[in-house]
Amino acid sequence: MSGLTHLDAQGAAHMVDVSAKTVTQRTATATGRITMNAAALEAIRTSALAKGDALSVARIAGIMAAKRTSDLIPLCHPLPITKVSVEFSFEEGAIAVLATVRVTGQTGVEMEAMTAASVALLAIYDMGKALDKAMVIDAVRLLEKQGGKSGDWVRPA
Repeated sequence: MSGLTHLDAQGAAHMVDVSAKTVTQRTATATGRITMNAAALEAIRTSALAKGDALSVARIAGIMAAKRTSDLIPLCHPLPITKVSVEFSFEEGAIAVLATVRVTGQTGVEMEAMTAASVALLAIYDMGKALDKAMVIDAVRLLEKQGGKSGDWVRPA
């Protein structure tokens, strides 16, 4: 267990001390998707939901979630995020989200990007559940990260 950075020498969970780390620009991008029936997909595509524009609401939800990740995920550092981008694309029977988060700091933003993607998809579910309660959120994953001591990483194809 000693190789895990969120555990101390006795195996107790603790927040990692990043004070000695170099301040660098760090970026992370995550994705995910939500599948749904054709009626829900069309209503979202045309902003025809009774609750309003699902993608605008989901974008704001994702941005807010990235900013609040340390309140949701134990041991995450609160970060001075400098940029959050949440974009959507329509696929066959689904909507995909792409969330990118940037910070100039001492630790990465992978969790913030994945939280933004996840919460954006949850907001889409909430907005469209009257038309399809069987929607499925899946494939939330980190696509890439840049910066920091471990350097750049890109998900293998």
